Amino acid sequence: MKAVRLLILVVALFLGLHSALAQTKVKKTVREYIDEYKEDAIREMQEDGIPASITLAQGIQESNAGNSPLAIHANNHFGIKCTKEWDGPSYIQDDDKKDECFRKYETVFDSYADHSRFLKSRPRYAFLFQLDKLDYKGWSNGLKASGYATDPLYARRLIKIIEDNELFYLDTIRPISPELVASVEKYLNTGNPRVRISSYTGQKETYELPYSKRQIELINDRRCIYTRMGETVDEISTEYSIDPRLICRYNEIAKETKSRFKPGQIIFLQPKKNKAAEAFHTVVNGETMYSISQKYGIKLKKLYRKNRMEPGTEPLPGTQLSLRKNQ
Repeated sequence: MKAVRLLILVVALFLGLHSALAQTKVKKTVREYIDEYKEDAIREMQEDGIPASITLAQGIQESNAGNSPLAIHANNHFGIKCTKEWDGPSYIQDDDKKDECFRKYETVFDSYADHSRFLKSRPRYAFLFQLDKLDYKGWSNGLKASGYATDPLYARRLIKIIEDNELFYLDTIRPISPELVASVEKYLNTGNPRVRISSYTGQKETYELPYSKRQIELINDRRCIYTRMGETVDEISTEYSIDPRLICRYNEIAKETKSRFKPGQIIFLQPKKNKAAEAFHTVVNGETMYSISQKYGIKLKKLYRKNRMEPGTEPLPGTQLSLRKNQ
């Protein structure tokens, strides 16, 4: 009997461990969530004008990256409750009150589409659609101010999700004309290696234009390019389908600039980091704080702060600058 009881105990422990491991494997990470649903968010942005970054951030926050009971059992990723006009199925769970009624969807796709309809149909959210599509902070604060959630830190949480995962890139993706799609298909069919499907969507929303011959480089693990003689921010914007305002922001240059670049200047296609991979840099003749910040992919204001220098001042040749820690 002892042997039988021991065997039962071992089996029970094994099954419990197996169940725990299975649950661990099933749990979705934030990155997996983004990869799975970013196309839905982009589609809703292009159809209804809600920034993809906002939709994804809300989905992550409201559904715990798809792991909440509401998301698992009701495909409800935005915490939308039943209302008087809702005549679909429902799911009951405790929230602010006990046994509250939430909308239940057949698919996650339906949840994303209903989220867009919900925001567009409520007058209290109407002002959000007057905001710039790239103003994710305005949208985040506006959703909180309009009562989407009771959490006092709701806006801050959305902004953190967007910035930690660089979701603002998705807001720059633009729909392209059928003629351009046909052009891409033509080059894909001829095996042109310079035509690439978007790494963000897996589809043809954005792509490297066929005439582009330069490689995208990495500095401090940030994507960047080296400029051609005489090109402008607008031309780079068109080539890489990134809003010109974002290019200016990433590279800390004036938004209204129309100047033409010299060849070989570094232009980042995503935000620079707060610190560099290298610890120090010794200034040589002709270098500026800005050129050094571009060289190492570090934000200019962070470079000034780490070295206790006033913004706008320049270091003398031979000065050793800290690139990682505050002096």
